[in-house]
Amino acid sequence: MRESTGGTRERIQAVALELFTEQGYERTSLREIAERLNVTKAALYYHFKSKDEIVNSLVEDRVQRIDELIAWARSQPPTRATRRALLNKYADMMFASEQPSVMRFFEQNQTVLKSLSAGMQMRERLLGLANQLCQGDNSPAAQLRATLTLFAVHSSWFAVRTPHITDQERKKIALEVADELLAGIGEPEPDAAQD
Repeated sequence: MRESTGGTRERIQAVALELFTEQGYERTSLREIAERLNVTKAALYYHFKSKDEIVNSLVEDRVQRIDELIAWARSQPPTRATRRALLNKYADMMFASEQPSVMRFFEQNQTVLKSLSAGMQMRERLLGLANQLCQGDNSPAAQLRATLTLFAVHSSWFAVRTPHITDQERKKIALEVADELLAGIGEPEPDAAQD
């Protein structure tokens, strides 16, 4: 039975991610990815011409989801309730089934990401998301808190090292810390426009 093109692409991404995380991006070859998939290199090339293309595809999927979150946030009032809802949506995205391995890859291969255009795209989108979290309070402290709020969620995959912790427990801890940071971001001043 033939697998759909989308299914094959997702399998390639998953296996590449495993190898990149186990061995490192630089030490993993396309041949090793093809071997682990039990396909020819030509079959792999049909979907991805290089390791960079695989990484770019992983980042593009995340960038698209973050763009959707930013668009949603822009359509909402800049209130604490909106910030909390945005944070919860981001956490839901980060704790979706494939995200833990993506986050481990990002954490272990930061140098590679910085050199790829995909890494720059990701950085821009995360800063855009942070801007939405501090909408209405443009102070430097609010900007830092908003960025650290996101970092509290996505860094929980490598910063929380307690053995045998469940994903739900990890998410709960991440959201508690993120919410503490979020609480320090002020509401827009209704009279600020009149001053």
